Amino acid sequence: MLCPMDDDDRPGARASRCGLAAGLSRESLDAYSLDELAERVALLEAEIARVTAHRDRSSAHRLAAEALFGPKPT
Repeated sequence: MLCPMDDDDRPGARASRCGLAAGLSRESLDAYSLDELAERVALLEAEIARVTAHRDRSSAHRLAAEALFGPKPT
């Protein structure tokens, strides 16, 4: 189940994309074959790896910036 705002670049679009994971968790899997389920798992694992790599790059970038400029004031 995809949200109609998936490709939206407006400021509120991030919340819409975050809702996709919740939508996936509510979707019935009864209609999927074993092969389709295996493909879905592979796609989700690839997405997890992509998000994890992006998070790690962002963390390294932030640490480098903090080392150069000091921590961001809270």
